[in-house]
Amino acid sequence: MNIFQLETFLKIAETKNFTLAGNILGYAQSTVTAQIKGLEDELGCLLFERLGKSIVLTEEGERLLGYAEKMLQLRREIFLEVPPSKEPCGIIKLGVSESLCYDVLPKLLLKYRKKYPKVDIQISFIYHDTFPAMLKNGALDLVYTLNPIIQDEGLLLLQKKRETLAFYASPKHPLAQKKSVSEADLKDVPLLLTGPNCSFRNMLLEDLKRASVEPRVALETSSKEVLKQFAINQLGVAFMPEMSARPEVKADKLKRLSWKGADFEIYSQLIVCKDKRIGAPIEALEKMVMEKNA
Repeated sequence: MNIFQLETFLKIAETKNFTLAGNILGYAQSTVTAQIKGLEDELGCLLFERLGKSIVLTEEGERLLGYAEKMLQLRREIFLEVPPSKEPCGIIKLGVSESLCYDVLPKLLLKYRKKYPKVDIQISFIYHDTFPAMLKNGALDLVYTLNPIIQDEGLLLLQKKRETLAFYASPKHPLAQKKSVSEADLKDVPLLLTGPNCSFRNMLLEDLKRASVEPRVALETSSKEVLKQFAINQLGVAFMPEMSARPEVKADKLKRLSWKGADFEIYSQLIVCKDKRIGAPIEALEKMVMEKNA
């Protein structure tokens, strides 16, 4: 087998479509089919099966998935570390929390790319319940997340900084006029929350449960922009990271409520797999995060 076959295998597993995978990789469909057949012949098993119009991984394909990710990660590390260079170069697969992309990450990446133009950072959004496995199987090289402290023996925390979760509403909202707001004030108030797989939402709902307040959830979405627009139009109170709402607060479109309830402890965190070799490109990014956090 070769790295191109594994790359094609992973792209099909991601897109669930041979033709689309070929288009993304720049291969004709016949080439894609030949690569997968060659891989299957060598391994002596089927990797994909068709269920109606859908393509799914077989049990053997599922087992190959983690190994293929690790092989491609090793390939990225070879190009990052082996070629002689006076400056970092290669590819970093970076998983990020969406909230960090409103203010923190764009400025950080702009600075990084100006200083290290030979490093290509490929970004994908992550969820707190899935990224640990992606780091461990090599699908990601590095994660920059906004969450409660991640405790996992297989992961290594490189940097952390305390951040803030807050409640936001239109300046015309009744709660925006109160000197202080706590859990009891949220009774019967339409809440605008992040999605079910987001730790922010779960932290708030657990807090309201402890306070014996039945939440009235009006909206759940992963889009902070949608949350902000609903809040601006007086459709509820949004609960989100402070960094996500800075522009709207500055423009007086939203007001941060004076929260006196429970403390929601979250951190921006830079994380790698414990077994990963941290080379010059990741060290350079870690240094910039450290300088930002200082």
